[in-house]
Amino acid sequence: MIESIQFGSKRINFLVVYSARKTLGITVTPDLDVLVKAPVDSSMDKIKEKILKKAPWIIKQQSFFLTFHPKTTARKYIAGETHLYLGRQYLLKIINEGLNNTNEGVKLKGKFLVVFTNNKERVKSLVESWYLQKANEKFSQMAKPLFTSFASKHNLSLITYHLSLRNMPTRWGSCTPKGKIILNPELIKAPKGCIEYVIIHELCHLIHHDHTQKFIDLQTKEMPQWEKWKSKLESILA
Repeated sequence: MIESIQFGSKRINFLVVYSARKTLGITVTPDLDVLVKAPVDSSMDKIKEKILKKAPWIIKQQSFFLTFHPKTTARKYIAGETHLYLGRQYLLKIINEGLNNTNEGVKLKGKFLVVFTNNKERVKSLVESWYLQKANEKFSQMAKPLFTSFASKHNLSLITYHLSLRNMPTRWGSCTPKGKIILNPELIKAPKGCIEYVIIHELCHLIHHDHTQKFIDLQTKEMPQWEKWKSKLESILA
């Protein structure tokens, strides 16, 4: 059931799940949801009392995840508009002379992202397809060696590497317990260091599932400058 409490000017909504457990646990998900797992005999007053005590921590966790949410500014698909690729800005240029549907495409040329098409209505889909192709290519090049190194150092021989792309409105990446790395293709617009940070962040969840101090310590060990790249990610794709 969904319940809520008021903490100052902030209203905290939370979902309660009762089970045969002895203690009450509170989790904040990357989607900002608050999940309470409670013993079957817990009263709602007791649960709300616990939520109030943990409210500062809950709000802090939600703020942490919120900074990790994609917030890329919408771009126009017209000549002269800037578009990002691996952290660099390129001017969109459209060439339509002597073209047909068989030789459409997108290429980087100097400071330009050049779209070859005689149909302006297709510019957006061509650019998006190009981004997706590049994301598949570049992410695989970055993720596989990082996974191999991480798995070797942490004795994760039973976990098999697998990478997939998924449009996720509320996160940059995720990682399943079996080692499947899922990345948001929008990351292709960020610098290489930002992409590697997201991959390492997700790999660390194979060891520590929550954002505890142990998780942060491991992430720091794997990538000492992760805070720099996290900040860069939050600023460049805003």
